[in-house]
Amino acid sequence: MAQIGIDASRMSWSKRTGTEQYTAHLVQALTGLDTAHRFALYFNRVPEPGPAWPARVSVRDIPFPRLWTHLRLSWEMLRRPPDLLFVPAHVLPLWRPRNSVVTIHDLGYLFFPEAHKPQRRLELHLSTLWNVRVARRVIAVSQATARDLVAHYRVPRERIRVVHHGVSPRFRPLEDEAPPARYGLPPRYLLYLGTLQPRKNIERLLRAYARLPGDAPPLVLAGAKGWYFERIAAVLSELDLGRRVCLPGYIDDADLPALLGGAEALLFPSLYEGFGLPALEAMACGVPVVAANTSSLPEVVGEAGLLVDPLDEAALAAAVQRLLQEPGLRGELRQRGLARAAGFSWERCARETLAVLEEVYEY
Repeated sequence: MAQIGIDASRMSWSKRTGTEQYTAHLVQALTGLDTAHRFALYFNRVPEPGPAWPARVSVRDIPFPRLWTHLRLSWEMLRRPPDLLFVPAHVLPLWRPRNSVVTIHDLGYLFFPEAHKPQRRLELHLSTLWNVRVARRVIAVSQATARDLVAHYRVPRERIRVVHHGVSPRFRPLEDEAPPARYGLPPRYLLYLGTLQPRKNIERLLRAYARLPGDAPPLVLAGAKGWYFERIAAVLSELDLGRRVCLPGYIDDADLPALLGGAEALLFPSLYEGFGLPALEAMACGVPVVAANTSSLPEVVGEAGLLVDPLDEAALAAAVQRLLQEPGLRGELRQRGLARAAGFSWERCARETLAVLEEVYEY
């Protein structure tokens, strides 16, 4: 029986994107498993209201204003080290137990450096370099990320374990449940879901959408504005799409199933994804998916969606138009998507993650 420490600080973020969702779902699933292991969860700020944790879970609230990981969490590791430390969505602290495991989500900054600010690229590179050098095992969220770690950071393949994300049971086909009116969405719409930043390929998506007939459903770009959003705004203005494109901003987590379920299709032509959780959640809701044929997305979507070259605006427009014109295809992809999504769960993700942690502890 081990005491497993987990950096749960990303659970405190009020506006969660992919890595924060991964942390929250995985930590709750891990601590809910029938296991004799004890868990210590480390927070910079404990979220309120928080989950009701089992008795074998201790919550450590250790606030610190700056450099929380390398100063405050490191100090906690020196004072009261657990048997093993797991960091699901950040960087391992300078001081840590010998048995440490980290999840690495993607290396998109290497493939599309222009989509990241220079300082952020450097931070991502240095943190990844540190993680792969000091972790006993590295969890990759897809085979694509695992291949990239081997190719670009020379991580021995035997030190990498691939564990896919899960999908919450909340994401399921919903009958007549529309998103809240405060988002101002039209009754029919095509949907993109994610942070509005260059890596997500929004500019090409807009150019592809502009090729569709004028009677095509409006396009909803749902997500918080990220870095270089001004590029996206410039394309919107250039193409005069203001009346056909809706930007509702960040969508609250509780509203995501209704948002996805109300869409004609999810359009997800991201240039690079470590996993691509919105595509999986859309399939679980019975919504057809048009996604990029690169990085991890073929691994997630498989034959349950239409995969296109994310650099080919004409191909993307043609795939969307085909979905809109062929109800039979939409129905077929709906059934394929539901069947494929059924193979993913956070419990399965937690069990496979725990197996990695136990492997390191027993090593």
